Order: sequence, then C-alpha cells, then structure tokens
Amino acid sequence: MSYAIALRCRKCGREYPLEPRNLCDFCFSPLEVSYDYKSVARVVSREKIAEGPPSMWRYRDLLPVDDDIVDIGTGFTPLVKVDNLGQELGLEKLYIKNDCLNPTYSFKDRVVSVAITKAREFGFDTVACASTGNLAASVAAHAAKANIKSYVFVPSDVEPGKLTGIAIYNPVLVTVKGSYDDVNRLCSQLAQRYNWGFININLRPYYAEGSKTLGYEVAEQLGWRTPDCVVAPAASGLLFTRIWKSLDELAMLGLIEPVNTHMYVTQASGSSPIVNAFEAGVHHVHPVKSETIAKSIAIGNPADGYYALSVARQSGGGACAVTDEEIIDGMKLLAQTEGIFAEAVGGVVVGALRKLTASGAIKRDELTVAVITGAGPRTQDIISDIVRPFAIQPSLESFVEVLGV
Repeated sequence: MSYAIALRCRKCGREYPLEPRNLCDFCFSPLEVSYDYKSVARVVSREKIAEGPPSMWRYRDLLPVDDDIVDIGTGFTPLVKVDNLGQELGLEKLYIKNDCLNPTYSFKDRVVSVAITKAREFGFDTVACASTGNLAASVAAHAAKANIKSYVFVPSDVEPGKLTGIAIYNPVLVTVKGSYDDVNRLCSQLAQRYNWGFININLRPYYAEGSKTLGYEVAEQLGWRTPDCVVAPAASGLLFTRIWKSLDELAMLGLIEPVNTHMYVTQASGSSPIVNAFEAGVHHVHPVKSETIAKSIAIGNPADGYYALSVARQSGGGACAVTDEEIIDGMKLLAQTEGIFAEAVGGVVVGALRKLTASGAIKRDELTVAVITGAGPRTQDIISDIVRPFAIQPSLESFVEVLGV
C-alpha cells in the first residue's frame, strides 16, 4: 500500500480523496498528492532503496500507487560526468542525467508509468492524453503493456518521426489542427464527456509524482548528495518543480543533507513564458504563441509556470532562453563532445548552460547537473544539413583524390 493520504490544493490547502481529479473546487488551483511522511520515514532508507530494482520503482515508497505497477523498465538512467562538454563550456564538474535512454526515449516514461498504474487502479478501461509527441508515445506504449485502449492527441505539425514512434504501439492517434494549447483545451472538453483516464488532466496529480524519480536518482547517483546547480527544461514546468520537490523530500526524510541547490529553468526563445516572467520580475506567467523548433516544450500557457517560476527564485537559481540557432548548436555540441544525440530540447539545455556559464551565473567549480529529457532520432529533420558525405568510387585512388589524405 502507498503512503499517499490525500490530494491537496497547492494554493488554498484544501484536501480531497485520492480520486481522479486535478483541480480544487474552491480556487481552481492544481492538486498534488500529499503523504504520511512520518510513516514513510519509518520504512525508507538508503539501504532499502539500494536493494530495489534498477528502475524508478526502487522509490516505490515515495510514489502514490497501491496495486501492481505498469512498468516497461523505466528509470535509473545514467548520470554521466561529461568532461569534454564541461571543458568546452568552462565547467569542471558537469554531469548529464541522460533520460534519452528510457524505453520510449524520453523522461515521460516516468510520469506515465505512475499514471497508467493509477488509471488501472481507478478502473479506467481507456486512457488519453494531449501531447507534443513524447508523452503520446509513452502513453501508447504503457497502455499496450496494461492491455487497455488509448487515445492520443497531438498537434498536426508534430515531427513525422514522432508520429511513427507513437503509431507503432497502435493507439487511436488523432492529429489536431492547432497548437499544443489548442489540443489541451480539446482534451479538457473531452474529459467532461468521456469516462476516460486523461493522463495530464484527471490523472495529473499522480502523473506529476513520476517526475520526482529523476531527482531521487540524481541524489543517489551522486552518493546521496545534491548538486550545486540543476539546469532543466520546462514545457508545462512540471518536471522542473518535481525535481525540486524530490530533493526536498529526501532531505525531510533524512536521506540527504538540507538542500542548497540552485535551480535554473530553460526554454526556447520562441516559447518562453516562464523565462519572460522571471526576467521581468513579475509573478504571473503570461501566455505566448509558441514558435520554435523545440516542439517538445512548445507550450505557450504552462500549467505549472507559476510554480516553476517560484522554484527558480526560491532556490536562488534563474531562467534562460535560447534561440533556435543556439538550440541547433547545442544539439551538435552535445553529440560531438559526448556522443549523446538529444532532441531539440537537449540543445535548449546545452545552449542555456553555455550562456549561464558565460554570464557567471554558474561557476566553474560548481557541481552542475544538466537534464537531457529526450532522444534525437525522431527529430533529425531539423539538423539534416549536417549530412555532407564525400562521394567516391570504390578505389583507393578515388579516396585519395577526393579526400586529399
């Protein structure tokens, strides 16, 4: 049995039963799972976690699930010290948390594993989601594993490679003429009509908890300590806030020292409402129209934008946006220094790292973890200009003549 005890409003504190809902009836603010941390503290330990499976489910005591989990092998992805990239950027202690290596190639497997498990607990025979691509693939894969039906809704301009990566799992795949925000509004309407488990609507409080496992892993992989700095991308802002929550929980349970991590949120300049608010010194995140090659984080009205903004400020961190040109440069730099082919969001993180280091926001000797959330092969069309092969005849003479070596 889980140690989750209620859903609690993040604004007014009202509590609700553990059921499929995501907003407070009183103030319409988002709900999150609350736990009996005293009971958790009596059973969880570094040793018990180490004895668990090499997956996100080694942290089951800190997740809101009761029944058999729906797991396709997610989590405990590598935390890699990247000396080549660090030297290029001027950082001596740079690590990458490489979530490209999850089963469907993005961190979304973490949130979906929890959400689909809860969907089955609640008795849903159909699940659905609004997505920019990666979430849809993960929902379709986990629904296949759970043997339940799935509907996935994506903007019609989603990259072709992502559509293939979704369709292979045989969901009902629906493309919508509009932005992600349009897709999300449609799904909110559908959630009123159909008794389905909507991963990022009525299952969102549970979905959110899956992101915490990335932060747990980072602390454990660093020998139960926290980084000086974390640089992570934001679409809705949920992952960013849950990394912070995970470190706070570990400190509360006595598994790590008190947290002194500076959190830096990164976005693409063409879709940067959280960064805009941070730089303007305001508390409200104003929606924007998203126009960027980093489609995975192209959300103009981020549901957790206010909370991501608060984490960046509370932690003494910051916010940074990069242009599409800087994104492509970041993708290439990561691949050509560390052999990691990330999607455009990885370029956002690397591009932001470069700017944060150059400005002195992140110091050379600070232990910094950069979060790479998704793999690149599904989005390779945006860097197709790098393919410039030497064409030769099948002879030694032709090789020498053309390459001049």
